[in-house]
Amino acid sequence: MAWFKKGALAAVTGLAMALGANADVTVSTSTNPIEEIDGRLSRLLGAERQGLSAVNQRRLEALALPAPAATDLRYDAEWLSTQPAATGGEQWACLAEALYFEARGETLKGQFAVAEVILNRVSSRSYPDSVCGVINQGTGKRYQCQFTYTCDGHAEVIHEPAAFERVGKVARIMLDGASRTLTGGATFYHTKAVNPSWARKFERTATIGQHYFYRKPLQLSLN
Repeated sequence: MAWFKKGALAAVTGLAMALGANADVTVSTSTNPIEEIDGRLSRLLGAERQGLSAVNQRRLEALALPAPAATDLRYDAEWLSTQPAATGGEQWACLAEALYFEARGETLKGQFAVAEVILNRVSSRSYPDSVCGVINQGTGKRYQCQFTYTCDGHAEVIHEPAAFERVGKVARIMLDGASRTLTGGATFYHTKAVNPSWARKFERTATIGQHYFYRKPLQLSLN
């Protein structure tokens, strides 16, 4: 801030000297322009900090992640096999596990689509703001959860390491900021083998592999 004050003072002084040959210039001591600018900047920065403090930290981190170029992502097994082995923390583990139990038998594009739905929920204010929070939402009572494998009473055991390695890569790519262009912003999906009642009320946005994808219709306020 000191450099800004010096610069502003120099600007005021320079203006006074430039006009000095033709007129008497008086800088009022009752309203110091440097202090006024300093005060305005402080108020502006304070408002900015207050606004940012209202945004969840995970959402800020997600916004800061650079999205890979569209040409970097290909939905084919050969391309995926060239990607490095995936690792990560708790959020990566939750997403990889969800893809394994929910979509390991899907096409690669279908696995990316399921990952999109989970991350779309993380980005929505209607759901928890973390991958693990979204996946485990409602878990506690049998079959009363968002992702059946988390509350069906069966232990989550990885029996197919190769399949887990593949979905782990999908999870890593999506968490690293890959674009979500497959499902049209979907936050729901189900397999073609079932016909849940809610599906009749929602907009179907995509059909990929063995899954249908949906999003809630927009609700317009009448106020």
